[in-house]
Amino acid sequence: MTDIERREIVEAISAADNALNHLNSARRYLNSAGNWGLLDLFGGGFISGLLKHSKMSDAEREIENARFALQRFSKELRDVSGYSSIHINEFLTFADLFFDGFVADILVQSKISEAKRQCNDAIRKVESIKMELQRRL
Repeated sequence: MTDIERREIVEAISAADNALNHLNSARRYLNSAGNWGLLDLFGGGFISGLLKHSKMSDAEREIENARFALQRFSKELRDVSGYSSIHINEFLTFADLFFDGFVADILVQSKISEAKRQCNDAIRKVESIKMELQRRL
């Protein structure tokens, strides 16, 4: 392995770590929003609704950060031989439908659950590729 190949792999791993940090943070906020949302569904009142929306805003911010981080990871991954657009395109559609305007608390819970699923899928994919990269070092 050349020094350039090694450097490209290290850069891709670093980008993966950054993406994982944002994805894990988003997952924590989504879990919290989901918990507050359940309380809100069962009569939690104004405060639980306020906290749910605050956590949703935090999650939305982290998901946006994760999307940028995934784009950077994708760019770094293209520099490593052996990774095709199939690997890259898998997570570029992450959370496309997240928070498209909620109408009812049930719909909020559904969207939070879907966003958590997408977040978990993205984490698994990034971790898998990161492990492959680490084996190559």
